[in-house]
Amino acid sequence: MTRQERIALLKQAAKERILMLDGAWGVMIQRQGLSEADFRGERFVHHDGQLKGNNDLLCLTRPDIIENLHDRYFAAGADISETNTFSATTIAQADYGLESAVRDINFEGARIARKVADRWLADEPEKPRFVAGSIGPLNRMLSMSSDVNDPGARTVNFDQVYVAYREQVQALHEGGVDLFLVETITDTLNCKAAIKAILDLQDEGLEPLPIWISGTITDRSGRTLSGQTVEAFWNSVRHAKPFAVGFNCALGAELMRPHIAELSRIADTLVAAYPNAGLPNAMGEYDEEPHQTSHMLEEWARSGIVNILGGCCGTTPEHIAHTAQAVAGLPTRRPAEREKAMRLAGLEPFELA
Repeated sequence: MTRQERIALLKQAAKERILMLDGAWGVMIQRQGLSEADFRGERFVHHDGQLKGNNDLLCLTRPDIIENLHDRYFAAGADISETNTFSATTIAQADYGLESAVRDINFEGARIARKVADRWLADEPEKPRFVAGSIGPLNRMLSMSSDVNDPGARTVNFDQVYVAYREQVQALHEGGVDLFLVETITDTLNCKAAIKAILDLQDEGLEPLPIWISGTITDRSGRTLSGQTVEAFWNSVRHAKPFAVGFNCALGAELMRPHIAELSRIADTLVAAYPNAGLPNAMGEYDEEPHQTSHMLEEWARSGIVNILGGCCGTTPEHIAHTAQAVAGLPTRRPAEREKAMRLAGLEPFELA
């Protein structure tokens, strides 16, 4: 099956039912009890500095673990699984001195996920599985100062962020992803650099793929870390004509619901949400049980405010299985229809009808 045939199936499936994304990767990798040697493998055995905790590197050093996790999430009912490439940019990997490995991490991350998805397609052709190329938020921000004493201080500029994302996008595409997932967006300007990288590459001849944009509302203020409201965020990214837009991370389903409802009211595309398993406890762990998460997400589905559901921090294949069962057969949301108007955004939205 060609990639464009898979994309057509993805878009058709999204019209017919609520799609399921996979759950958290960090918690599942932590449960493996991996050692420094697992992260180093043979390729990085002499690399300077500690590599343990660099989960993306496992695409190269323990691909068996990554393949197994894709399998487990697909078995739990996920239609879409993310590549294990959340921090696979030269900017993020600079913390480990692994800038030169970035292309390989992304390519192999996509290749592993593609291999597993294709295997599931062969076994269950009536339920195709899809691969989303995970493009994370970076550990450097363009909109906020890196020095509390200097509001104008930045450790990176737009061109550097753009180049980093461009390299990641190219490698994910070559590895075989079906769509790009620009996720956990704390800084909309970083997101814009990722969007520009994707659109520029398409203009230069790269096969177009759907774009899924997922921001992060950081607290009860209802704003992203860089200060935008839900509607301002949507106004800032809607030019990309995304396949889906939504929120993930930071909040559990209970606190995320009003923000998803607001996005559902205004977005003329699919709305996606993958909340955490509640809020972390004093030990930084997540206590929300699968049946609790699925109960709340089922209500979202019954209220008609989502098209795609999944899980972020603390969620497991069990969370995905419970949610997939809870929303099976429920109708998917219809994209919003709004009158044409000029819609702009700073921290707040502005509309001129």
